Amino acid sequence: MKNVDDLIDSAAELAERGLSKGEIADELNVSRETASWLVERGGGNDAAETAASTSTADIHVDWSALGRDSTRLRYAASAMADLLAKEGEEVDLTVGIEKAGAPLATAVANRLDTDLGTYAPAKHQWEEGDIDEHGGGFSRNFAGIRDRDCYVVDDIITSGTTMRESIHAIREQGGEPAACVVLVDKMGYDEIDDVPVYSLVDVVRVDREE
Repeated sequence: MKNVDDLIDSAAELAERGLSKGEIADELNVSRETASWLVERGGGNDAAETAASTSTADIHVDWSALGRDSTRLRYAASAMADLLAKEGEEVDLTVGIEKAGAPLATAVANRLDTDLGTYAPAKHQWEEGDIDEHGGGFSRNFAGIRDRDCYVVDDIITSGTTMRESIHAIREQGGEPAACVVLVDKMGYDEIDDVPVYSLVDVVRVDREE
């Protein structure tokens, strides 16, 4: 199990490799705010103390035991595909949110016999400032939306921002998400922007009053 010091070291290593804070958030499965805090702590930045005082709690999810083994990943994707199957057989496109959602979407698409598309969210370009200044995009190496209904696949929902962005981007291309599926949903969403959300695991934080 990773502790906070391990996450700080991992964030520092990723920052040294040139990853943006948005990409670091994606790699460590934490929010952008948590990623910023981890990077600042790893760099010995004085702003880390300020970040620590204003940051909110987050949950780190490590699913590398699935990700590093193709058989386990296929089993997990089969379970995700089973959750989506109730949405009907008319959907012929599965869109994976890069980076971690892409391999999951590949396995889900194979299980459901659909085409495969991928979407790179704006957070991959985010470093500082307003993320709305950046934009995401669909890869031309994979299937296009072309006004089709589709499934949307990612690994983790942390705040719902990336999933909401992806849904909006698909609709801008004339498509319509039939359902979304993730391994872990930290927020426990039933739907986002009128699109059903399914997850293998929901994380519920319980705050107890003394």
